[in-house]
Amino acid sequence: MKKTAITSVVFLLISFTFLTLSSPLLGKSDLESNFKVTLLGTGSPLLSMSRFGPGTLVEVGDEKLLFDAGRGTALRLDQANVAPGKVDKLFLTHLHSDHTVGIPDVWLTGALPTAGKRELPFKIWGPKGTKKMMSHMEKAFAADIDARYESGNENTEGLGVEAQDIKQGVVYEQDGIEVIAFLVDHKSIEPSYGYRINYNGHSVVISGDTRYNENLIHFAKGTDVIVHEVAAARPDDAENSEAISNILSLHTTPEEAGKVFSQVKPKLAVYTHIVLLGGLTDEEADFLGRTQKTYSGPVVVGEDLMFIDVGDEVDVHMKNFE
Repeated sequence: MKKTAITSVVFLLISFTFLTLSSPLLGKSDLESNFKVTLLGTGSPLLSMSRFGPGTLVEVGDEKLLFDAGRGTALRLDQANVAPGKVDKLFLTHLHSDHTVGIPDVWLTGALPTAGKRELPFKIWGPKGTKKMMSHMEKAFAADIDARYESGNENTEGLGVEAQDIKQGVVYEQDGIEVIAFLVDHKSIEPSYGYRINYNGHSVVISGDTRYNENLIHFAKGTDVIVHEVAAARPDDAENSEAISNILSLHTTPEEAGKVFSQVKPKLAVYTHIVLLGGLTDEEADFLGRTQKTYSGPVVVGEDLMFIDVGDEVDVHMKNFE
């Protein structure tokens, strides 16, 4: 396994610890990467000021690709020094509200001169129902959109929407960037997708919401980085609460995720969409310890605004909240 380095704008090493002690802490802060992944939101439907709703920004080549737009995505983009208006491509894993509630903010705010002034229509790829959802969203915000057109707003192109329902396969290909959608198993809502982003001999996989899934393993094999969801609950809660048991059955436990990573063999696995049930804390969840039961490679528990440079080496950084 190639060495994986962790660098940090601010060294918050307690927040993300590799499972393998052989992975040294090396600094490469002057590296300018053309393949960068930023965790904008690592949370779930649970309300949290430290973990916003699911959202992942992939800056690859000259593109800024957004995957899901949960609660607070536009705010985290701003904190990551990316104006919402600089994002004109959104890929949805599924249509649960925690992954979509931030769409209007990115879409509409991003069209304003004060937030990037998007100059192209907002393009959305997602599962069946995406096109219909966006059509209804345009109707819901018609008063705002019409007012901006009528008032002579200097930029209205960015208010346009181009949405499409996708199927498994290549959904975007431009300037050496390839985005592949693949089906995952999030039984409560179908279809649900994960994505693989390929560029210049490197790749990143985003699991979306899923339980242990062989199709994900197939499409993720050999990736540099896998960004994977995870869920945990106390054993007694999982046994005695039907609601908690049902939620766990829709997601991936750390032990199950470790089995996925063992077959995918990434340079780095990163947890996101952190689902803590029954009031469980991060410390109680012991994500890394539980993952280590089935996987011995490097794993990071993601934090909002953590970013990863992807290349021959994989470097993890942490940005301060501002």
